[in-house]
Amino acid sequence: MIVTDTRTGRRPGTLGDSAVRPDGVAKVQGTFSFSSDEQIDGCVFGATLRSPHPSARIVSIDVSGAWKVSGVEAVLTAEDVPGNATYGLVVADQPVFAADVVRYVGEPVAVVAADHPETCQRALAAIRVDYEVLEPLLDPEVAIRGEHPDIHPDGNILRHQRIVHGDPDATGDVMVEGTYELGMQDQAFLGLEAALAIPEPGGGGIELHIATQWLHEDRRQIAACLGLPEPKVRLVLGGVGGAFGAREDISLQVHTCLLALRIGRPVRIQYSRRESFVGHVHRHPARIWMRHHATTTGQIVKIEARFVFDGGAYASTSSPVLLNGITHTQGPYRCPNAVVDGWAVRTNNLPCGAMRGFGVVQACFAHESQMDRLAEACGLGAVEIRLRNAMRTGDTLITGQVVESVAPVARCITEADALPLPEEPVGGRDGDPMRLPGGAGRTSDAEHVHRGIGWGVSIKNLMYSEGFDDFATARCRLSGGVVTLKFATAEVGQGFVVIAGQIARSVLGVDEVRLDTVDTDIGSSGSTSASRQTWMSGGAVDAACRKVRERLFDHVAAQHGLDPLRLAIDGTDVIDTMGTLRLAVEDAVMGREFDETVEFRHRPTEDLDENGQGNCHTAFAFAAHRAVVDVDAELGLVKVIQIATAQDVGRALNPLSVLGQIEGGIAQGLGLAVMEEIVRNAGYVRNASFTDYLLPTSLDMPEVVVSLVEEPDPQAPLGAKGVGEPPCISSTPAIVAAIRDALRHAGIERRLDRVPVRPSDIAL
Repeated sequence: MIVTDTRTGRRPGTLGDSAVRPDGVAKVQGTFSFSSDEQIDGCVFGATLRSPHPSARIVSIDVSGAWKVSGVEAVLTAEDVPGNATYGLVVADQPVFAADVVRYVGEPVAVVAADHPETCQRALAAIRVDYEVLEPLLDPEVAIRGEHPDIHPDGNILRHQRIVHGDPDATGDVMVEGTYELGMQDQAFLGLEAALAIPEPGGGGIELHIATQWLHEDRRQIAACLGLPEPKVRLVLGGVGGAFGAREDISLQVHTCLLALRIGRPVRIQYSRRESFVGHVHRHPARIWMRHHATTTGQIVKIEARFVFDGGAYASTSSPVLLNGITHTQGPYRCPNAVVDGWAVRTNNLPCGAMRGFGVVQACFAHESQMDRLAEACGLGAVEIRLRNAMRTGDTLITGQVVESVAPVARCITEADALPLPEEPVGGRDGDPMRLPGGAGRTSDAEHVHRGIGWGVSIKNLMYSEGFDDFATARCRLSGGVVTLKFATAEVGQGFVVIAGQIARSVLGVDEVRLDTVDTDIGSSGSTSASRQTWMSGGAVDAACRKVRERLFDHVAAQHGLDPLRLAIDGTDVIDTMGTLRLAVEDAVMGREFDETVEFRHRPTEDLDENGQGNCHTAFAFAAHRAVVDVDAELGLVKVIQIATAQDVGRALNPLSVLGQIEGGIAQGLGLAVMEEIVRNAGYVRNASFTDYLLPTSLDMPEVVVSLVEEPDPQAPLGAKGVGEPPCISSTPAIVAAIRDALRHAGIERRLDRVPVRPSDIAL
């Protein structure tokens, strides 16, 4: 029996329904199989030897001691790599193993395989590496000025990009400026890096089970380093315990495969938490100077800016991250004139790359801090200054690109502003100390706490940019009333495993949808990043299902002497819209199978020219956040009480999943605002543990109130925009603005130009 939602008229599990995740119960109960749970008979263990120095020359490596440890089966260094010695997402500049020099603390130098993880550690301790320590390059400005020798053959400058738009000499009656800094944030996924490599019987090939964001890109790099053709390298997606960008770059993939191929046995490698901190890329630390010119009534006339992103030792995605940052300088506001310079540079710090928000987080903290300063200079409120400048569909960006996406910026602001403020007073109604800054520490008194309200509004590009050939592949097979979907889309927690089934049920009128193994046996789906998978892989699944439906209609029409254009899906039936035919899909497909594979692409983009002009982005999404915080100014403690947000989602295909993404993104935005930072000193990480790297817990999370702004985007195949990144972009500046506001109520002025905001920044 088909149960229909009487409020919406939708069948459960179809588009628009808040369908639950098929893996949700298993994850809550702890029975879900993550990549670290992969097991196979005859498996041995691998481990990595890493550099203890940020910059040093390798004089010699002696592995003889490792071979003397009982149980060791393999010891590999740079000379054992059979294919390309380097790899990389954009530029192949990172060595599989350091051979001549090391460029950051934690760079891999060797790997071992042994019968037990403890044996691996004894073997690593027995390897002798003689280093000549060099002076590290740690300051990006030194790299820009050319005051340090190149730390890499490709030079110290990863990218320099300039944007000049409109009249570069334009000025306004009002001018505000500031310099803003953001620390290095870790993706802090709970599922540590882990891989299982299984050599092909008889040799020559490898199967790798891995938690990743992009199976086919991993395969491309792995195969090149192994010296194998790509068809000889098969990747299977393991259970992913979070990603947030850090799994876009490869980490232990090549090492695990090299060991397995060398010894002809399965090999597992799993990082510890401490190793994970140096084993993957992080959010770029940034320093941004920004100046706004405006009229006395608050309209932006011109923006000047200078961005410096610290990319660390290797390129990773620093170039596109910088592009995203500088092209979002104006935020979601009209800006007729701009002069922007952006730099991404190499240093001997940890490599940086993709993280949720991808360069726009850095830009948003700067431009939203500037909007508050501009409001104050013009005598306007935080909401009014933003509404007066709010971007609209059809406006032109500082890159010269016209915003063709639906741009409901003003609606996002007004709907967020209309959401109710928290009713509870400072400290709560029952005097619970957990409702005060400091929480269980019982350090604050309500009479010393002040409440503040702050705003943040953002724009975020969707999908890949600058002419990248972005596509996704999906296969749909309808047989016996059951749909089987196959794609290589990495499920990293975003909920595509739910959306895919909802699409198939809606298009084909079936109830049972099965998901095939996610592996490289089908064409690429691209990366689960850039808020792209609902649009791209969702578009591919939708297109494949529609092709199957077309063939189904042709079949039914031929059997009943009808024009297939008269047929439609109604619930779980095929119907004749101009007649009486009604036939269950399961009966209509009896004895037949329909199978279609589709590649879906979005419209092309282009590179920026020398002045930063060009249609470099595909589409955009918007969000507004209003934060309410309580601050004990004397102690420098902060309690975030509420985040209200209105987000442009296009069309909410699964409202429950959208809300989950919004709450999770806000948690990461809160972390960057007041607690999350990888503390570095002279190139060394000082807090590589979850004891010292502070993460928001459920007790730190505020009440989240949400308004979903649904204006379907005609460019999107399903009308829906990606929702994963916007929540973490403008929530950070909103929280910091609220802290500034609370301090003003206490009679204290603090610029708070750096995140995370530390207690010492408040209680000076």
